[in-house]
Amino acid sequence: MSQPSLNSAQLDFVAQAKRDFAKAFRVLQETRTLTATNTLQVYLRLPETDLVVALRAPSPWADEQKIGVSVVSYDGVVFLDESLAPGAPLSESKEAGSGKRYGQVLRERADVNVVAHVHTPYLGGWAGAHRVLPLRYAASQRVTLARELPLYLDRTQIESDFIVETLKRDANIPALLEANGGATFWGEGIIQVAKLILLIEEGAYFQALAENLGGSQEFGPGVLEQQWKMTGLWPQGKKLLEQVV
Repeated sequence: MSQPSLNSAQLDFVAQAKRDFAKAFRVLQETRTLTATNTLQVYLRLPETDLVVALRAPSPWADEQKIGVSVVSYDGVVFLDESLAPGAPLSESKEAGSGKRYGQVLRERADVNVVAHVHTPYLGGWAGAHRVLPLRYAASQRVTLARELPLYLDRTQIESDFIVETLKRDANIPALLEANGGATFWGEGIIQVAKLILLIEEGAYFQALAENLGGSQEFGPGVLEQQWKMTGLWPQGKKLLEQVV
């Protein structure tokens, strides 16, 4: 029986995904957004298929600092695993779970192309405190209409189920805090999600500092309009604010 394989266009897509991931990893590492363990995993939809491109940053203990790459179906069929020795059959791969981990999100949410799991210092702090993160940092708020990040606490519920339920409740929410762990983000592309990780981690940092000064406060008059106009979100944001009133 022949092994599952990818065509040339799909291999080109994987190669571009590796380049994008390498850039995201470099920036997040150099800005100390990542914790020392380098926990950064990305699960990217391979267009017009039921396949996931799974990428992960190398462990700081790895002798070879190489990005891990695999391509796996939602059902766990491995099409590519670059960790295997040359000539090794795909049946030896241990990557079946990479397609299944967020496969449900990608299957049910056409608006989500990538899911990323990451460990960052201050988002990890909020997650460890079991606190929802309100977005009260202007730079992070301007890129999303969500006003807070929810907490994924009950791990008897599969994380993918929680994400799907969260997006049904509010399609604007771009991430969750994993209680006692890291955070999971989602969006359109690797670089876009990486930029969001950096900004929201920065906001969590400032808000953590504010805890010692009485806590971060809500935005003053006109701030949301100002910030959302900078990124073109104001028409949608205005409607959301009108619903609240």
